[in-house]
Amino acid sequence: MAHPLFLGLDVARDQLEVAVYPTDEAWRVPNTPAGHARLIRWAQRHHPARVVLEATGGYERAADAALHAAGLPVVVSNPRQVRDFARSRNILAKSDRIDARVLARFAAEVRPPLRPRPSAASQHLRDLVTRRRQLVADRVAEQQRRRLAPPVVQADIDAHLTWLSRRLATLNAQIAAALAADAPLQAHATRLQSIPGIGPTVSATLLAEVPELGTLGHRQLAALVGVAPFNRDSGTWRGRRGIWGGRASVRAALYMATVSATRANPTIRAFYQRLLAAGKQPKVALTACLRKLLVLCNALCKHETLWDPTMAP
Repeated sequence: MAHPLFLGLDVARDQLEVAVYPTDEAWRVPNTPAGHARLIRWAQRHHPARVVLEATGGYERAADAALHAAGLPVVVSNPRQVRDFARSRNILAKSDRIDARVLARFAAEVRPPLRPRPSAASQHLRDLVTRRRQLVADRVAEQQRRRLAPPVVQADIDAHLTWLSRRLATLNAQIAAALAADAPLQAHATRLQSIPGIGPTVSATLLAEVPELGTLGHRQLAALVGVAPFNRDSGTWRGRRGIWGGRASVRAALYMATVSATRANPTIRAFYQRLLAAGKQPKVALTACLRKLLVLCNALCKHETLWDPTMAP
């Protein structure tokens, strides 16, 4: 029986470096519709078990969409995870061809799970939410500069801050319109916003950045977002548990929602106060409440229901 084939694609702006495991074939195609079509024709003849790309700031999106449309088993992997895999195999050198071979071997040995591709509406929402986050960061940076800026540039900073505020108002309207234009997204947004502490910005961030919401188990989702505590134990020594990794933008949005929920949401407030009474540090208690809030969001989307104050936390 022939061994299954695995493709690794190292993505650059203008080209795709292709490697095949275990045959060690390698070639290069342009990162254009014509190059994608050539790659798809090869893959449809050889039926690879996985095609793995790295997330590269957007350069991978066209190839990912074309391969998905052709029905191929495509996975976009986290670059840090792939790099850690390479180091574990003592592959320390780095080039486009080496990276493609690492990705192909990573596909064969790790077999990253396939996930459904986000809909066009979800991707559109994600682009808007990402742009909003960028502008918020720019506004915070300008506000910090304004505090120490000499008088000669203060007027220019003020003008930029005014422009940023206008653009943010426009983006908020576009995000609301994107949700209203898609019935499933709008229904989920209504469910999420029924939870005290979850507002329009947090609900849009969850729907844009966590398309898996409502489809995964609570533990899987907590690990995906990065709110599942990791053990740090060795022998008889017991270290402090902590969270790490995951989707930082989602975690940041949920943190602010959790702070609000510990005051406005009776379920989360009671849970928070119980943890404090048990001697937990405030940050530890807030992190646990954040996870509970995420679990609650997941449950509402999964069961297609609104928040009920009588729900178990």
